[in-house]
Amino acid sequence: MRLFIAIEFDNTILSSLKIVQGNLKKCGLNGKYTREENLHLTLAFIGEYGNPDKVLAALEELDFKEFTIEIDGIGNFGDLYWAGLKDNPYLISLVKSLRKKLSDYEIPFDRKKFSPHITLVRKGEFTHGRACLPSFFPKMKMKVSSIALVKSEFGKKGMNYTVLGEVGAI
Repeated sequence: MRLFIAIEFDNTILSSLKIVQGNLKKCGLNGKYTREENLHLTLAFIGEYGNPDKVLAALEELDFKEFTIEIDGIGNFGDLYWAGLKDNPYLISLVKSLRKKLSDYEIPFDRKKFSPHITLVRKGEFTHGRACLPSFFPKMKMKVSSIALVKSEFGKKGMNYTVLGEVGAI
């Protein structure tokens, strides 16, 4: 099964991100827009792995405190458009600790440098060939009190995500 570890968003953040996606559409950006229920912040991508209980055991050993993230600005990696986060040293430290736990448990994961972003659009292309990103970006802050182990499966409407378990802050 295909697994990843993520921060899930509250309804306020999801609604705000949906507004940002609407503004991108108004700017003429066509592509595969991430469905609202699939918007998240990936902390570690595990990929195909058949033992979610082992991953949850590793997560349960992770000590972290509630913290706040602030979503701010739009960017892209080629044709992938995303919402970024303000610098957050605690988040970076948490991901480093998380990846250490995964290594300790010999759980494979994608070791690419962590670049915190929320995927809004894949295969994005502007209708007029010129990038015109929205000038308005709503203020978005959220307290993070848990992280989730998520299973990803391909379905009729694209990817379907199912939370297999969560661990909370101490």
